[in-house]
Amino acid sequence: MQDNATEVTAAGIARLAGVGRAAVSNWRRRHADFPKPVGGTETSPSFALADVESWLRDQGKLAEVPLRERVWQQLVGHPEGPVTALVYAGCALLLIQERPTVWLDASAGSDERMAAMLPGALEGVIVPRFGAARGRGHGHGVHRGRVVDAAAAVNSPGSTSGSVNTSAAESAAAATSGTSAVNSAGAVNTANTANTQAAPSTPRTPNAVNTPADPKTPPAPVNTAPAVNTPPAANNTPAVPTPTGPQLLPTAPLLRGVADLAAELGTRETFEFLLGRHLDANPRQYTLTPPELARLMAELAGPAGTVLDPACGTGTLLGAVTPRPDQQLYAQDDAPDLAALTALRLALHAQVTVRATAGDTLRADAYPELRADVVLCHPPFNERNWGHDELAYDPRWEYGFPARNESELAWVQHALARLADAGTAVLLMPPAAASRRSGRRIRADLLRRGALKAVVALPIGAAPPYNIPLHLWVLRRPERVLGQPEVLLVDTGRFATEGRGGPDWQAVRGAVLDAWRAFDRAGRLADEPGLARSVPVIELLDDDVDLAPARHLPPATAADGADELTAVRERLGETLRLTADLTPPPVDHTSDPDRPTRWPLTTIGELARGGALVMRTGGNGGHARVPVLTDHDVLAGTAPSGLLPESDEEAVLTEEGDVVVPVLGGGSMARVIDDMTVGAVLGRSLVLLRPDPAALDPWFLAGFLRGTANNRQASSYASTATRLDVRRLQLPRLSLDEQRRYGARFRALEDFERALRQAGRLGEQLVRGMYDGLTDGTVMPE
Repeated sequence: MQDNATEVTAAGIARLAGVGRAAVSNWRRRHADFPKPVGGTETSPSFALADVESWLRDQGKLAEVPLRERVWQQLVGHPEGPVTALVYAGCALLLIQERPTVWLDASAGSDERMAAMLPGALEGVIVPRFGAARGRGHGHGVHRGRVVDAAAAVNSPGSTSGSVNTSAAESAAAATSGTSAVNSAGAVNTANTANTQAAPSTPRTPNAVNTPADPKTPPAPVNTAPAVNTPPAANNTPAVPTPTGPQLLPTAPLLRGVADLAAELGTRETFEFLLGRHLDANPRQYTLTPPELARLMAELAGPAGTVLDPACGTGTLLGAVTPRPDQQLYAQDDAPDLAALTALRLALHAQVTVRATAGDTLRADAYPELRADVVLCHPPFNERNWGHDELAYDPRWEYGFPARNESELAWVQHALARLADAGTAVLLMPPAAASRRSGRRIRADLLRRGALKAVVALPIGAAPPYNIPLHLWVLRRPERVLGQPEVLLVDTGRFATEGRGGPDWQAVRGAVLDAWRAFDRAGRLADEPGLARSVPVIELLDDDVDLAPARHLPPATAADGADELTAVRERLGETLRLTADLTPPPVDHTSDPDRPTRWPLTTIGELARGGALVMRTGGNGGHARVPVLTDHDVLAGTAPSGLLPESDEEAVLTEEGDVVVPVLGGGSMARVIDDMTVGAVLGRSLVLLRPDPAALDPWFLAGFLRGTANNRQASSYASTATRLDVRRLQLPRLSLDEQRRYGARFRALEDFERALRQAGRLGEQLVRGMYDGLTDGTVMPE
């Protein structure tokens, strides 16, 4: 079957042909036979991928398309949307991983034959990995909301687990029987199935709100009558439903491409690549947990046989758990597409039992009887509509009924309610949860009863939102309360780094795990000034019950403070000596009789038209997450620190020897790209000049662009801003050897300027440290 369903944008065509967007626009204007748009909008049309490839091939313009790019284009152009396509691709990858010979048999023939055979084959791997669907009497009872079990039973007539002989007629019947399907928005369109979560082996306690069904009631029969997109009255339905033949038929080219990519990369790596690229392309739709933070949270919790994430997102936290034999992973999220993607991601990650459901965890808990060894959670922050009015008498609130603005404390108590005795929960929390007055009674009860074990303040930039220092709470289901319990408080703020690359994770991980393991063994920890301390609970039970670590940690010792300030002073002295060495020599006032009174000049615009340099403007993020060089970075001489939203437009990447010029602000600045900035995405309000090394020396170019008079004559002025027209900037016409002479002098000035900046930063650090040391007693005035 020809892949006529997949659409591609103009940016995708440019990538296929290895050209820029402007070339695609020219082709559309100049060639009457260029494929007509089949979708999109007037300003951003989309084209049939098969037609575009045929036209490019006929014109001899089709570049050698990487397999990854082809599969990605098929996924984003899928008629049901990229999320649904990801689910289908994940199902196929699971089949390839679990039963490769079955996949080879099903995919050997035509697309029609493959679409007819795959539903039965997929059922044979989905049901064993995610659990079989069960009747009403064996589930968790009636839940409100979109509670979706990862068990994947197919209610199509005549289908059997593991069968690969499903006919096309049977597949078509399945599409209109009791089978669930993922719609184009990524939501789950549940049919009239009777599927609930298979009971785990751990003991359970009934939940008074989510009352289980009567165990004496016999299982409800599977209803195979046609009912499309009809939600069940009171049952869980599959989060990863077995796709039907009609759904798989337009997906066949994608699945074949995914199989080829899996042969090259591996099944797990292929799914991670596609999922990661989808997440990068839609950064505002998802709140992600950085993998380094997920690893730290999993290590704090320790090894476990049963693990729950009640707000699983894309499954990063559960994926960080070390696999063990007979391990069971439970996940829930209110977004059905995330529940399905998490289930597939975890199943491809390791040979463990996976249970993933979709639904509002607080209002419609899918696992009310589960008692897990570990709970990991990155809950949504600052939610007002979390169920405060409906859940006033919920038995999970053992430590107090959370206020409407304390949704995070509702998640804390939900996690504790799902723990086995002595089980451990680790939650990512906003810092306000440690000190808001509305939550002080619950915090106090958590402390009194020995449930809260540690609060760890993370550095700024550890996780979104990146501008505040988030906390980790470590909790344990108390078996008994010690006579004089203590709580571990850790502050890792010192390990923050400049820019947006995140903190020093190696240092954070080492400090946190060392402190936690020592505290966990002994129940207390010797003070580590400025870093960690175990505090007696009685000291925290005041009117505020403020758990912010920084408010309870002793300052760094005087010796440590003095040593640190001494090191800064020594670095400052070295930098000042270097600055003195780099100071430009005295200006020679004698005139050179051979020097002309006025150089012949040219402009940047003329040089660009003549091919001596290439001009590019920044502002597009592209598809890959690459550090962005901002105008602030250029002005401050620092490393790339910005971020741009993902875009179909091609990003401009810097190369060594490029010259970057800010166009706003009215200052005279130009920067030559070096090792610190090479490979970054060009940010907004910047123009990149890429000189031909046979015609222009980059340091000569950058130096003359910084002339004040040059900038004034090329600037235009609005009421509130100044804008530089880079094309009007002027350069003297000099030979390449003469350019290099000037370039060497300009480069020496750049080194001097960099040393001055470093001296300024160290001087500010020394002054700040002296003020802090004198005021907190770590530095004496002598």
